[in-house]
Amino acid sequence: MTAGTLTAALSFARDGSRAGTERMALLEAIGELGSIRAAAARLGLSYKGAWDAVKALNNLFDAPLVVARAGGAQGGAAELTPRGQAALAAFKRIEADLAEAVGRLEHNLAGDDDLRPFLWSLGMRTSARNVLRGVVAEVREGEVSAEVTLTVGAGAQITAIITRESLRELGLAVGKPALALIKSSFVVLAKGEGLVTSARNQLAGRVSRREDGAVSSEIDVEIADGKTLTASVTRASAEAMELSPGAAVTALVKAPHVILAVE
Repeated sequence: MTAGTLTAALSFARDGSRAGTERMALLEAIGELGSIRAAAARLGLSYKGAWDAVKALNNLFDAPLVVARAGGAQGGAAELTPRGQAALAAFKRIEADLAEAVGRLEHNLAGDDDLRPFLWSLGMRTSARNVLRGVVAEVREGEVSAEVTLTVGAGAQITAIITRESLRELGLAVGKPALALIKSSFVVLAKGEGLVTSARNQLAGRVSRREDGAVSSEIDVEIADGKTLTASVTRASAEAMELSPGAAVTALVKAPHVILAVE
């Protein structure tokens, strides 16, 4: 929604517009049509774009907002969970008040250059393919660095290594919410049991989606209830490893490759 030249994006996930107006419109369409593909068509989105948005929403909230069942080329059924219905209802209640607040804010900001960098920061977006919301479960400090473990879903934890200075600046402590940002190229997939690897994060899951390009493939791995990691691998590797939906895999991510962010 806009007022003059100022734009505001209502967010429930404390990460810019990650759960903003466009994604809530998608959520509403899914609730009405019972299909991600149909909702995407109504909103002029590609199916992949709509699926990515659903995946991001499920990753950013403490419980999935949408549950979907595979249905081949025609797409499967999808529905909002009680958590998704509550999020959508809350969004609608706040939306009108936000529009009014934007009008007042634009008036107050007229000619105030000092506040514009602050507004830019509020609208920050990230190129990281994976953004998962979690809660700090453990902090281990060393002389220079710190090891921070987030619980991002039932039985799923992600550990990051950051500097002690970053630990203090972010205010990370047990029980605090935080976001784990991971580029898809940093996610390595492996199959088989008894793996011995130096990667600190070893997340067992199953392939939920595979999309092939000319050279590379994008693989979605469900690592916990409603939580997904996306990996980019070569198409040759995807075929050799038989990375089809339902295949059991382990997602490997080195701790230094995990970036942490807070509100």
